[in-house]
Amino acid sequence: MKEKSVTTSESRHLYSRRAACRGCGGARLSPFLSLGDLPLANAFLTADQLREPESRFPLEVYFCRDCALVQLLHVVSPQVLFSNYIYRTGTNETIARHNAALAQQAAQKGPLRPGDFVLEIASNDGSLLQCFRQRGMRTLGVEPAENIAAIACQSGIDTLNAFFDERSAAEIVGRYGPARVVLANNVLAHVDPTVDFLRACKQVLAHDGWVIVEVPYLAEMLSRLEYDTIYHEHLCYFSVTALMKIFARAGLELEHIDQVEIHGGSLRLWARHASPSGHAHSVCRMADQESEAGLTRPETYWEFALRVERNRDQLRQLLQALRDDGKSVVGYGAPAKGNTLLCYCGIGPELLSFTVDRSPLKVGLFTPGMHIPVEPVERIFAAQPDYVLLLAWNFAPEIMEFLNPYKQRGGKFILPIPEPTLV
Repeated sequence: MKEKSVTTSESRHLYSRRAACRGCGGARLSPFLSLGDLPLANAFLTADQLREPESRFPLEVYFCRDCALVQLLHVVSPQVLFSNYIYRTGTNETIARHNAALAQQAAQKGPLRPGDFVLEIASNDGSLLQCFRQRGMRTLGVEPAENIAAIACQSGIDTLNAFFDERSAAEIVGRYGPARVVLANNVLAHVDPTVDFLRACKQVLAHDGWVIVEVPYLAEMLSRLEYDTIYHEHLCYFSVTALMKIFARAGLELEHIDQVEIHGGSLRLWARHASPSGHAHSVCRMADQESEAGLTRPETYWEFALRVERNRDQLRQLLQALRDDGKSVVGYGAPAKGNTLLCYCGIGPELLSFTVDRSPLKVGLFTPGMHIPVEPVERIFAAQPDYVLLLAWNFAPEIMEFLNPYKQRGGKFILPIPEPTLV
């Protein structure tokens, strides 16, 4: 299949390149990791599309020496990334439990009463808002993907099909009033104007309300070698150090931060309108610990890049050795992170016959870049391969429990992160 060069005029209008840090506006940006020119991680292909050129875009990671924000500078148009989306939150049991626990915590900490207004940005299929709606709150989702927003509306969650910004925030306040809680799970890393996005959150927030934001934690990405979480949708990789400066610029202060296990290790940020006291002491202590751990030094990121290269070589060698020994290997999951891993490591159908996924939106398609077919999960039980590579390794306990019949018949698992491991 032909690849569409990102240097052509046709592809150029699909992305741009920043010259300054999106966190502080500084220009001291140091590159430390290049994963190459990769296709979009959620751009799954039909069989007919396999014959068409496939666009690829630079995937390079930078460290800001002024505010310590880790980020991509190449920005693919959000209309390209999110107008038609294939990821759904409601297909995962781990996410469902996580959502229920978050709703309970927010209701208690709010405190929230029936009738209070809860707004979620990038609300996907409305799974999280269902947890608040069941408690009697008024809810509204903002979701840019037309297909996903339609699914949410069909499930009874009022959803505005739009990108969230200061203009849409003003419209929401005019129609619904200020929100007691503004939820923004796994979206802050997706927006290019990071500070402006948080200013819009502040604009729609009641004077005594909370902005609750979840982001994957940079410290966990480094320690667990979670380089597969790097893809074009994720423009930023957040430390507490960088987040403190970003939230302060938006007129918000961080009162508390929880560390949660979801998505390989994340931060749950509790923010309110800024006050003279500023960020909480516990938040400042976390930033001090990051400095002691080296998250503000570029050398830390150079070493991370070397570890990433070693992981790629080790994983390819393991899969090739299994194939040479006549063993069959398939994948479990077709997550965006899995496609970064497959493309960067050069793992195609010759090493991974197929992968499976629970999402009906992905089954029957082919993974971007490497073109591995996505099958229903039941295919694993029918094929009984020797090994299953867990591309959705962040849900490994749930997957292994589901695949227990496969395991009981002698099947084995491969965890690719932080180092290739046979289970």
